[in-house]
Amino acid sequence: MLTSIRGLAAATILSTSAFLATPALANDGGQALVDTTSADAAPQTEASIVPVTVAGNTIDIAALDSTPAVEAPAATSGPIMRTSQPVDEANLAGGSGLTVSGSVTLVTDYRFRGVSLSGGDPAIQGGITITHDSGLYIGTWSSSIAGGAAYGEQELDLFGGWSGGITDGFSLDVGLLYYVYPTNDTGFDVDYWEPYATVSTTLGPVDFSLGVNYAWDQSSLGNDNNFYVHGELGTSIPNTPISLSAHLGYTDGALAADFVSGLSTSRSSWDWSVGASATVLSKLEIGVSYIGVEAPAVKAAGLDNGFTNGTVVGTLGLSF
Repeated sequence: MLTSIRGLAAATILSTSAFLATPALANDGGQALVDTTSADAAPQTEASIVPVTVAGNTIDIAALDSTPAVEAPAATSGPIMRTSQPVDEANLAGGSGLTVSGSVTLVTDYRFRGVSLSGGDPAIQGGITITHDSGLYIGTWSSSIAGGAAYGEQELDLFGGWSGGITDGFSLDVGLLYYVYPTNDTGFDVDYWEPYATVSTTLGPVDFSLGVNYAWDQSSLGNDNNFYVHGELGTSIPNTPISLSAHLGYTDGALAADFVSGLSTSRSSWDWSVGASATVLSKLEIGVSYIGVEAPAVKAAGLDNGFTNGTVVGTLGLSF
């Protein structure tokens, strides 16, 4: 039984890949899917019906020989959020201008752009980033997931980019993400690339950021693409360790929640969250947030519980 929306998407995408692998359709294949400014859907031709079981319910998904006839889920956010604190550079040999930061976090549910990738269950996450004084950085981040045979039990993200000031009061973070699923048991390629760019500034007591992620056409995404735009607000309560945050994201393409479920041809979805966090004991952070995503077809089918339903997520993280 597939245990996540992403696993359900894999059933659709892998069925599509099987069609593309046949000699008769060898010239119909497209490039891999990633966020894009427009969703260029290929013409749909013949379809076969693939039964998929989710949460004890069997649904039929049409597997097309071009792009899947459904939309993908909205994504946390944009790129990996590097929330850990850097260590003292004095601990690094030779004063190389490098700073290392990292974190380990326990979450009650891993939500990626509003959709649960852990089947509504807790997940353990962690990452490490190496940053140079020039603003260049590389890093990795990983989470446990419930991705079924296609995605396995682990997501591993590799990323690199540059972050720094671009003018008075504004900063830019631009880079490239590579989503890897090392425990994939199907033999099909499900890994994909996603460039990102985020501009940040401060408006009085409020931090504001606006970002874009784009995944170009990739075979791992059903020869489709995906465009994701997101905005965040953050502020602190004076004289307390408490911070408040809000997030709004919009997906257009193969990762829209209803589209990847196979239940709808809608290629767009909104996701949102509001939350609060507090840093205690210097490097320990606790937080709580409410996360939701627009997925009416999944809800109408009664498959939203633990996948796309609105939920409260708790976090406990340690930075170093």
